[in-house]
Amino acid sequence: MTALILAVLALLLAWPVPVLLGRARWVRRAPATAMVLWQAVALAGGLAMIGTPLAWGLAPYGSSLQTAVPGAVQALVTGDWLHRLGTDDLAPARIAAVTLALVLTAHLLLTLGVTGVRTLTERRRHRQLVDLLAAPGRPRRLDGLIGGSPTRVLPHQTPVAYCLPGLTGAVTVVSHGLLEQLTADEVRAVVAHERAHVRQRHDLLRLAFEAWHRAFPWLPTTQVARRAVSGLTEMLADDSALREHRREVLVSALARTGTEPPPTTDTDAAASSAASVPITLRLYRLLSPVDPLPAWQRFGVVLAAGTLALLPPIVLLSP
Repeated sequence: MTALILAVLALLLAWPVPVLLGRARWVRRAPATAMVLWQAVALAGGLAMIGTPLAWGLAPYGSSLQTAVPGAVQALVTGDWLHRLGTDDLAPARIAAVTLALVLTAHLLLTLGVTGVRTLTERRRHRQLVDLLAAPGRPRRLDGLIGGSPTRVLPHQTPVAYCLPGLTGAVTVVSHGLLEQLTADEVRAVVAHERAHVRQRHDLLRLAFEAWHRAFPWLPTTQVARRAVSGLTEMLADDSALREHRREVLVSALARTGTEPPPTTDTDAAASSAASVPITLRLYRLLSPVDPLPAWQRFGVVLAAGTLALLPPIVLLSP
């Protein structure tokens, strides 16, 4: 029964649930709440996918994971599993199922680790390249626009602004084109948007979902989730910038820059290419604001997300 419940849950979270969530219109009214729900869907989906073969493979040794694992370990130590090979026709399939669960777990963790190390390495190289290409000195105008945080100015006429995360702190990167073509308020709005990405650690969110997609590219939910999460991070950064700047200023700055800043890593590039909120839709959301989702509805979604995330462990550990 445990394996059946987890299998049904895994199937639901592999396709219909993420598709419906990806099409939901309420997410633009509560992007932070939607982000929590997406994380719950990813966590529960991964646990259910791994737990299904694990629960079925260990079923002869106990009705729950906490009893089945010690029973399976004891069978390995005493050699009882060899006896089962001769008496249980399903024993080879159960061994294969447990092996599959362990391989999937190792594959997911390894992919996450490799993606994280690669991202850190490429961001370090990107920062070195920015330091090399940046114009010498710091334009006096920046002191009144960006403040005293580390800043690099690229000698490029295309309006560009982004924040480059790092282990020792973020660096704000702007271009001469941005400083020359945008007003002071527009520059501040663009920089506030980019700094919101760093402050809210959207790079970690994107990295996690990118690693999930790379680990299981054949799983439909990973592609849908990666696209949706990338779009939600843009909504969250826009909303953060709106707390400090007028809506018309942000809209004007967004329209004049026209595109997203260049990705800093291949992970950021993949997330950016998968972004579900193009510039036109972001402008539409800013120009046609809607009321935020009521607090009780946001609470209900968060409660549902917590329940969903806890469901696979509860099913696995329940007797």
